[in-house]
Amino acid sequence: SPKHKGISYFLLDMTSPGVSIQPLDNMADTHSFNQVFFDNVRVPRKDLMGEENRGWYYAVTTLDFERSSINSASSLLAVLDDLREAADGNGGYASALRYELADRYIETQVARMMAYRVASIQAAGRVPNVEASATKLFTAELSQRIAGTATRIFGPHGILRKASAHAPMNGRPANMYLNAVGSTLAGGTSEIQRSVIAGRGLGLPRE
Repeated sequence: SPKHKGISYFLLDMTSPGVSIQPLDNMADTHSFNQVFFDNVRVPRKDLMGEENRGWYYAVTTLDFERSSINSASSLLAVLDDLREAADGNGGYASALRYELADRYIETQVARMMAYRVASIQAAGRVPNVEASATKLFTAELSQRIAGTATRIFGPHGILRKASAHAPMNGRPANMYLNAVGSTLAGGTSEIQRSVIAGRGLGLPRE
């Protein structure tokens, strides 16, 4: 039988006895990830989602939706608009950084088109496994490039946090820079996405 058969998908009430959550604070003093501990937690049979032994396929489908990154592309475009407006109000920026910002705008539109492609494949009833991984990889690493561009536009002030009176955009560039690393971890690391693309998309052998 397929090696993933035998996994079932349950919906867990996070208030169940024995479930405890410990936030993992990051270097930006925020948290997007948690440690979740299960101590003798009992899950009733009625909380089974879908069919028994089909859990792996449900999990992969859920990840495909998450990795489509449609919301991320839209959010990044809004960040770029705010960044451009703030930079213009700050006296402008060097021509090299104008070109860099233009590149980020172009890449964000590419990310949005990739996300639309994932959505169109799903709407057609097909599984966009490779396409979703490619979109997630591109968008997550793009968020890091945008954060880097944001800090460079404002020079030394770009790394100032919200607590500083001299921080541009209320410290958002520095906060973005510190938080962007997590985008290449959530939903599967960049290394995992590259492995999916290499194996399932290009047919390359496993190492």
